[in-house]
Amino acid sequence: QICRRIYYPPYNRITKQLSFTMSTTEAQDPIKSETTPANDASVVKSRKDRPTGSTHFGDADWDEERPDEIGDATWGEVAKACCVHDAKEWGKIFVGACAALFFLYFFLVSLELMGSAAKVLGGCKAGGLMSDDTNPVAGLVIGELATALIQSSSTTTSIIVSLVGAEAISVNTGIYLVMGANIGTSVTNTIVSMGQMADGAQLERAFAGATVHDIFNLLSVAILFPLEVISHYLYHLTNAMLPDSVGDGEKWEGPIKKIVSPFAGRVLKANKDVIKDIATGKVDSCDAYYPALCLDGIEDYKHCASKCDKDAGEEVGVDCGRVGLITCDKNTGCPAFFQNGANLHDDSISGGVCLVLSLFLLIVCLMGLVNVLQRGLAGMSTRIIYKATNVNGLIAIAIGTGITILVQSSSITTSVLTPFVGLGVIQLEQMLPLTLGANIGTTITGLLAAMVSDNVDALQVALCHLFFNISGIVIWYPIPIMRRIPLRGARALGRATRRSRLVPPIYIIVVFFVIPLLLLGLSS
Repeated sequence: QICRRIYYPPYNRITKQLSFTMSTTEAQDPIKSETTPANDASVVKSRKDRPTGSTHFGDADWDEERPDEIGDATWGEVAKACCVHDAKEWGKIFVGACAALFFLYFFLVSLELMGSAAKVLGGCKAGGLMSDDTNPVAGLVIGELATALIQSSSTTTSIIVSLVGAEAISVNTGIYLVMGANIGTSVTNTIVSMGQMADGAQLERAFAGATVHDIFNLLSVAILFPLEVISHYLYHLTNAMLPDSVGDGEKWEGPIKKIVSPFAGRVLKANKDVIKDIATGKVDSCDAYYPALCLDGIEDYKHCASKCDKDAGEEVGVDCGRVGLITCDKNTGCPAFFQNGANLHDDSISGGVCLVLSLFLLIVCLMGLVNVLQRGLAGMSTRIIYKATNVNGLIAIAIGTGITILVQSSSITTSVLTPFVGLGVIQLEQMLPLTLGANIGTTITGLLAAMVSDNVDALQVALCHLFFNISGIVIWYPIPIMRRIPLRGARALGRATRRSRLVPPIYIIVVFFVIPLLLLGLSS
């Protein structure tokens, strides 16, 4: 009896009876195993113990299943998992959805705050880097470094378009700068992937999901950069498409920005005009904006950030105020870290403090979001998850484009998707087309900036950015053998995190800063 109990544990009679009476795939592979108590010895925690061999979210061998081993589910099963619940389950789903939205909102706020802090800390340097015409290699590296410093390719491309529109740099130099901006934009989601360091398997998937964007951009530049230097194909292609003139348009702000920016703007709001003015040569350095000055000592937009009308003879300190790298907003007023009389050093300290705060908030929200998603998906069959998220590649590209147009930032799009890859909800094969769509969506910001600039050359650079990304997609995505190259590269980088969890920070430092600086030194 003792030997039998050791080698043959008692088998639950109900489970045994169900296995004989149910013959369908749905019965043998339940969508969610919620009816059996968690502490029951008969709870199945491995695909090896299921008749269908399907893995469920939270299984002990969850990480061992490869994408090609995941079975196919029906849309009926997906609908049942999504919509068929009792009142108690719907209550849990509602609470979970509210918690997920809460963490997602503040996750977006942390990204917005981190971008503003990066602009305050690196704005002067980024503006100085983009101020002159340079050789092609230097232009590529400067575009990458400037974007990595301010963590926003949308801002970088808008500044580049403005520089071309103001005839501060040539169209050809602008093309190389936007190529570099494409590389630098992926630093944000790579930083976000490090938020899942607590779980080695999640870190491996998240880091692979983040770096697939890097590898695609690097591979596209490796082919299209020398091609552009030799043939100027992007220049000639877009030049043939240009109209005679561009009408003056209005600046458009996405709906997500309208929701997130007011909250982040009350903490810190970066003055993008400083970066543009230094890049275009209107001022020599950031010192021209200091000390910050508010009329009558009143800290609001009217007394601090309203611009002087030089044609009307208005003077700073008499008719209008002056702000540095931190500015005020018309609607929300001056942020918490704005200080009347602040100098460059004071604003830099404020930017550093906000950067630390934003990283802390980002990690906390990421952990909360991941925890909520794990609880919601616990016990869910991978067949159901894969069926619900496995959409056609072209549709995924369209989804990525649409999301990025709404949030006006490819960094936000890929950063939000990265935790889902870490959890295994989105496969790496699905992450790739979504990031490609994000690459296309981020070019819309440059096109809108070109409309505002009222300059044909500025529109040409914005179109070059669009067709550069489309060209990269045509080369690397439609043909399966080519598509596997960035996917295998990303998986190899993900596996490298098994050896050491220091791989992601070392990768960021080397790829986004050390190598570009070496290339910049060699090119000069």
